[in-house]
Amino acid sequence: MREERHIWKAKALGLWTEACTSKGNFYRSGTIKERAEEFNQLLYREDISILMAAIGGNNTNSILPYLDYEYLKAHPKIIIGYSDTTALLLAVYEKTGLPVFYGPALASSFGELPPFVDWTYAQFETMLQGYGKLPYTFPTPEYWTDEFIDWNRQTRGKEERENQWICVNPGQVKGRLIGGNLNTMEGFFGTEYMPEIRKGDLLFIEDSLKDACTIERSFSLLKLAGVFEKVGGIILGKHEKFDDNGTGRKPYEILLEVLGTPKIPILADFDCCHTHPMLTLPIGSEICLDAGAKSVTLLTNPLEKLR
Repeated sequence: MREERHIWKAKALGLWTEACTSKGNFYRSGTIKERAEEFNQLLYREDISILMAAIGGNNTNSILPYLDYEYLKAHPKIIIGYSDTTALLLAVYEKTGLPVFYGPALASSFGELPPFVDWTYAQFETMLQGYGKLPYTFPTPEYWTDEFIDWNRQTRGKEERENQWICVNPGQVKGRLIGGNLNTMEGFFGTEYMPEIRKGDLLFIEDSLKDACTIERSFSLLKLAGVFEKVGGIILGKHEKFDDNGTGRKPYEILLEVLGTPKIPILADFDCCHTHPMLTLPIGSEICLDAGAKSVTLLTNPLEKLR
């Protein structure tokens, strides 16, 4: 397993370095249309079955109008990533109906040292290569971390912190899983590329490197847009390096203030986010959230539509 992971990492870093150094765009690997065309060319290749982000970034929303959704719908591929890749994942899901996976990126996830990288990779492999009989309950990692160590200086695994998910409001509910990185969703929210939030959906949201002021604004956007009145439950991922602005408050406590008195199940500190390790979540699949039991269970096979 480790050998395969290191091969993936080497390829990802090579592609990322080439993209960032071969063109004079500085903050990006090419113009909007060039980047869209590069992605389309990957769609057209029959020898590629999985498209995975190498690392995070910005402005994936810029390329959404230029992607060949019709070709992808007729020739399905697995697409996986997190953070800014949320724009691509949700646009593909909205335009094609194909399942997409909110999960690790090659360099930023598989480039870590053990033990977290091995757990992340094992869960990725489990989700994409078969996880046995449904229903499948996602395991809770024993430890987690958001410690930062420069890749060029990393000689040890990151610190291990005891892990637990937090029941913010109890209850059990089943529904379609939808969501991703909240900051990224704000870049295309309300457009034709953002799936409509349906009654009873389970909303998954996570963010990174934000402060209390910023996430109050982001949560309030969802409230003002009527999203919280539709969803049947909320899964809030861990927030990497959260700045509480001196308040001592956690993201879920700010969410509670925005919501008022919650009437739906809410689970917080879920491990599908910018922290390590990371679960792989199939967006668009039906899941069961039992916030009181601190469990998330997959009910439908996301790979069925890709066969």
